[in-house]
Amino acid sequence: MESKLFTPVKIGPVTLRNRTIRSAAFESMCPGNRPSQKLYDYHTSVARGGIGMTTVAYAAVCQSGLSFESQLWMRPEIVPELKKLTDGIHAEGAKASIQLGHCGNMSHKSICGCLPVGASSGFNLYSPTFVRGLRKEELPALAADFGKAVNLAREAGFDCVEIHCGHGYLVSQFLSPYTNHRRDEFGGSLENRMRFMVMVMEEVLKAAGDDMGVIVKMNTDDGFKSGQHYDELIQVAKKLESMGVHALVLSGGFVSRAPMYVMRGSMPIYTMTHYMKQWWLKWGVRLGGWAVIPTVPFKEEFFLEDALKFRKELKMPLIYVGGLVRRENFDHVLDLGFDACQVARAVLRDPAFVNHMKEAEQAGKKDCHSGCKHSNYCIGRMYSVDMACHQCNNLDEHLPKRIRKEIAKLEAR
Repeated sequence: MESKLFTPVKIGPVTLRNRTIRSAAFESMCPGNRPSQKLYDYHTSVARGGIGMTTVAYAAVCQSGLSFESQLWMRPEIVPELKKLTDGIHAEGAKASIQLGHCGNMSHKSICGCLPVGASSGFNLYSPTFVRGLRKEELPALAADFGKAVNLAREAGFDCVEIHCGHGYLVSQFLSPYTNHRRDEFGGSLENRMRFMVMVMEEVLKAAGDDMGVIVKMNTDDGFKSGQHYDELIQVAKKLESMGVHALVLSGGFVSRAPMYVMRGSMPIYTMTHYMKQWWLKWGVRLGGWAVIPTVPFKEEFFLEDALKFRKELKMPLIYVGGLVRRENFDHVLDLGFDACQVARAVLRDPAFVNHMKEAEQAGKKDCHSGCKHSNYCIGRMYSVDMACHQCNNLDEHLPKRIRKEIAKLEAR
């Protein structure tokens, strides 16, 4: 079968030059909650490397949606800087997307400027902090913030927006019975738990109009027993399809409950704590991190089994993400009916990976590997510094012996 990989694909009104997309993996390159030169350099390098579209990650639609000090916060004063970024991406022939979301309870007052809010009140062990359940009269304004962020994205030159409805962030917190304990019309039945998502998507689709692509990242499974599973999530997907969303990214996991279900493999605990600033958090994670962040074994195409269930039930374009590290992975999932492929760690290790796959094809080679060895060093450091690969020549530090030893141990598994 002839490969579809280097053929164009449409996402709503937007046509990509090929079927590769840099997924919205958090870069942690936005000090002061605004774009940096490092963010510009990274995304333009991926665009130069042949990607069809690159996605700027995890932009908060309002201040209360911030998880990190180095995370984008969508507001008018950063639009010129974002426009510089999208112009740079477009100059390299790629399209530009931005992921918009709200972290919900995954924050702290020192970051988001208020007591963190969520679908329900409770306590967030990861910050740690108490969390206030949102009042129903607050929800329309919060949904409207998503629409305002889409308008800012258009002004900044983005071609697509990706709305984050997965991974245990705010929309996902409303969807999942694990985090939604409400007793009003936004809790209880699945129909009720979808109400906030529907409010958000109505605002997004209205703002996007007919000139922007609208993608939603959602879970195929929360990754633990008391979370949300296929029987409900397929209904969520069908609702999004009926509303006119242009494509879904089929992911999974809950960052507050099953973080490695999202990324797979082991969290490099020593690496993670090496970069932490708070001494109490550093030693707490070193002593108990293995229990709070359990390993979920990595395998190539790790979301494929669940994603195929959705492919059978939906007619809309679906974007596959998860464990794509070599050329044959891309061809495999495209041949199974997915419309495009998202990757993050592969193009962090090698920003020109897409071009290298094309060059290998032209040379008659059957396969091309990204070189990613799944140590998750990049994940361990991104929460405190930025997302970087230890194998890259531009890593601006000499790694301590203990980190190098941990990396070698994880890569040997």
